[in-house]
Amino acid sequence: MKHEITSFNTKRTLAESLKKIMKKKSLSKITVSEIIADCGLNRKTFYYHFEDIYALLKWIFENEAIETTKHFNFVTDHEEAICFIMDYIEENDYIINCAYDSIGREEMKRFFFADFYELVKSIICCAEKEVGKTLPDGYKDFLCSFYVESLTGMLIDWIKNRKEKDRQQVMEYLVETMKNSLCGILKSAV
Repeated sequence: MKHEITSFNTKRTLAESLKKIMKKKSLSKITVSEIIADCGLNRKTFYYHFEDIYALLKWIFENEAIETTKHFNFVTDHEEAICFIMDYIEENDYIINCAYDSIGREEMKRFFFADFYELVKSIICCAEKEVGKTLPDGYKDFLCSFYVESLTGMLIDWIKNRKEKDRQQVMEYLVETMKNSLCGILKSAV
């Protein structure tokens, strides 16, 4: 347990350094040397925990946003979960925009696909339990991919065009679309 805490704290230290540097510099121009110099750790420690800077960035997103959203009950708290994600985006827009500018839209979507896939799958599973119906696995996988593509695309679009798009309205549309379409799908399931 102590090793896990130490490892987490080391990762957190590296993450804070990366976030600090990203405020001043493009992600593609940041080096491991800069990160370790900023936080006082060594190169070996960095590579013990992360394969590269992109793995560190993914860890940041997973631990600050994705892991937290997994604690929501998506059937009853889906609005709060989406609100949390949008708050996280607003609070960390410099990191997200820096990552987007370095890796592009499609890579950003791929970056979040696996994590969002698990979130959407848990939403579908919770909804199945509540309605008392089960969807075939192939259809469930299709729905997960469909919703993940939609969700990541909409959130990335909102990130890049936030000044033009009303946060509250985007959130309401996401919540209503997820709730109504999933309820409809499950109600019509045989």
